[in-house]
This record gives sequence, C-alpha cells and structure tokens, in this order.
Amino acid sequence: MSPQETSRTTGRGRSRFTESLTPGRIGMAALAIITLVFIFQNTREVKIRLLIPEVTMPLYLALLATAILGAACGFYVAARRRK
Repeated sequence: MSPQETSRTTGRGRSRFTESLTPGRIGMAALAIITLVFIFQNTREVKIRLLIPEVTMPLYLALLATAILGAACGFYVAARRRK
C-alpha cells in the first residue's frame, strides 16, 4: 500500500468523506436546501418596517437576510461555547 492510499481511507476501508457524512450534517444540509427553496419561492414585494423607516423590497431578500443573521448568531454562540 502506498502512503497516499493509507491517508485516504481509515482502518475499516471507508474514506474520510463518507465518515464525515453524519446524520446531523445530512439533516442540516436538507434543512438548508428546504430553507433556500422556501426563500426563493417567495418573490413578491413587501413593506418592511424596522423601528422608524419603512422599506419595500422582495420578500426573498428579507428572508435571506434573516436566515444569514440567524446563522451568524448561531455560529457566534457555538464558538463561545467551545472556549
């Protein structure tokens, strides 16, 4: 066996890629895909009011911005817990 072959597989003959596909990661990927489908299906214009200003924008942009902010908050909390 060459050194390259041993670094690609583990002791059971499975690659690192298949071992990284855990049920949690598969579930999160499915949830992300469903979220993106939901976001891009809602394309109508809406009025959004945040405190004082009122803005008219496509709903998908508002949903996408909210999802990104939520993910950023989740990553921040997870990073703080690891410390």
